[in-house]
Amino acid sequence: MFAVIKKELKTYFCSPVGYVFIGLFLIMFSIFFYVDVFQYSSTNFEYIFYSGATILTFITPILTMRTIAEERKSGTEQLLLTSPLSITKVVLGKFIAATIIVVITELCTFLYFGILSFFGTPHITTALVTLLGFLLLAISYISFGILASSITENQIIAGVITIGFFILTWFLPNFSSIFTNFSLINMFSKFPTGQIDIADTVTYITFTILCLLLTVIFMQRRKSVR
Repeated sequence: MFAVIKKELKTYFCSPVGYVFIGLFLIMFSIFFYVDVFQYSSTNFEYIFYSGATILTFITPILTMRTIAEERKSGTEQLLLTSPLSITKVVLGKFIAATIIVVITELCTFLYFGILSFFGTPHITTALVTLLGFLLLAISYISFGILASSITENQIIAGVITIGFFILTWFLPNFSSIFTNFSLINMFSKFPTGQIDIADTVTYITFTILCLLLTVIFMQRRKSVR
């Protein structure tokens, strides 16, 4: 599995993909940071992540859309399916590598926390809870993105499916309150208040595991067909 993680990280950093993801997020985050701090005189680090969650919704496919779709298109998927590594380890390796990119991005945001410390006294505990919630949201997004990438060989289609699903879950509560608990981004809203909601945390983890299991199942079926 470590070989897969190493390979994926090398792909992210030896190509523009990893830099584009981190760069886009930080550019957009900087804009929202400027608006919150200098326009509205706010020193609440955690509130900026409401906007950060929206950014994540649209840029996650940069990390995930090529993970398996590109392997199938280029023909290297056959090597993965017949390698000594189990399909589960391959999928987990790709998932962990993408998660590491998000963790690096989160660590970069501490620069903004440091800047806020000059203007006020941001609450470190609330900030850490917010970062935890953001990571849970990110791994949920990544797992679904990898699932979408596993059902098509076209990266663009995988990206569209991923963003479309995220937007759908985002707006479902507007149609009925029944769907409130199915909105990944809405569940994140409690974390910037400093609350770790056990139900939402379990939902994020369960959703992530389910998507990864489905990805493994789809790849196992293709392996058996071959």
